[in-house]
Order: sequence, then C-alpha cells, then structure tokens
Amino acid sequence: MNKPVITERKHFKFFLPIQTRWADNDIYGHVNNVTYYSYFDTAANSLLIQKAGFNIHQSSVIGLVVDSACSFFQELSFPEIIEVGVAIERIGQSSLTYRLAIFKQGQQQASAQGHFVHVFVNRKTRKSTPISQQMREDLATYCL
Repeated sequence: MNKPVITERKHFKFFLPIQTRWADNDIYGHVNNVTYYSYFDTAANSLLIQKAGFNIHQSSVIGLVVDSACSFFQELSFPEIIEVGVAIERIGQSSLTYRLAIFKQGQQQASAQGHFVHVFVNRKTRKSTPISQQMREDLATYCL
C-alpha cells in the first residue's frame, strides 16, 4: 500500500475550528480514532449549512454518508483546538465527495486526512435525489 501524501493547509478554503473535548481522549491519552470521523462529519455538514444554506431540520433532502476513510499522521489530544479543512473533490449527480484534513493550530501539514461521501436522498423515501443547481453553485468555490 502506498503511503499517502500529507495534505497542506493551502489546499482548503473552508476551515472549521473545533475544541477537542475531555471525552475525546481514550485510555492511551490521545483522541480516539473514531472521533476523527465525528470531526469530519461536523465540518462537512458545517460547510453545507454555512455556505450552501442547507437546512438539516426542514430540507426534504438529506445527505447520507456512504463512504469514509482517514489516515493518521500525528496524535491529537485534549485540550487542543483543531481546524478541519474541507474541500469538495467531486460533485456528482446526487453525491458530494469531500476531502478533509485536520490541522493543529499553526501547523501547515495535516495531523490526519481523509475523505467522506454524502449521497443525497429524499428524507421520507430514501431514494437518491439530484443535487440542486443552487447547491452546486454555492459549493463551486470549495471545489479542488
């Protein structure tokens, strides 16, 4: 397996600061690996809410995660404040592929990086739904 190239801060236009929590640390004294996915989920959805006006409570369309991955390079631990960079790698017919990276404050190279895929579906029927033209336009600035 090829070693991933570590992402740098300059590859992202959207950043979400997140305060690590006491409960994020595991028995080994660092943020547990599953928590990184929570950071990714929070940052990707924050991009949709803040920059595309996505209403998670009332929209007839919702995004379901169908694929995710993370590579870890440097430990994080409470009480660090991290910044999660989000970029759109691909806008499909009904899906968004995000590239994400977690940075310690002041660091240019990612402590962890990965991807996340949302497929948009009708909230009630769970049938695949095309991404609106407005959302495509709103997210264009954040595409790689």
